[in-house]
Amino acid sequence: MVLKKLQDSNTSIAIVGASNNSEKFGNQIYKDLRSKGFKVFPINPKEKFIEGDKAYSSLSELPNNESIVNFVVPPKVALSIAKEAFQLGFQYLWFQPGSESKELKDWLSTLENIHSLTDSCIMVQALN
Repeated sequence: MVLKKLQDSNTSIAIVGASNNSEKFGNQIYKDLRSKGFKVFPINPKEKFIEGDKAYSSLSELPNNESIVNFVVPPKVALSIAKEAFQLGFQYLWFQPGSESKELKDWLSTLENIHSLTDSCIMVQALN
């Protein structure tokens, strides 16, 4: 279901862990998806701008519930922010390899109306 949402031309993506450091996946994923034409929203509480675009310190600051929340953060941070995303009404959660944990997967399995994907790189799947 999350993969299908990625194919929708109206899909926007909030990237939790977006970074200005070109050596980090949060930067590489942000630039890759932006270059493929996706409307992307960088989430990073330590940055005002990511690659020249306004950064948001949390999901709650976004102008609307973005179509997909992509996680590029350590597992404990991913679980915490995923719980926030659920509370805010986000329905499509994508966890980059390395951001997931058994605890996260167990929690996700208890939820209804949440579509999630783990162990898959969004850059590989977004082949616009």
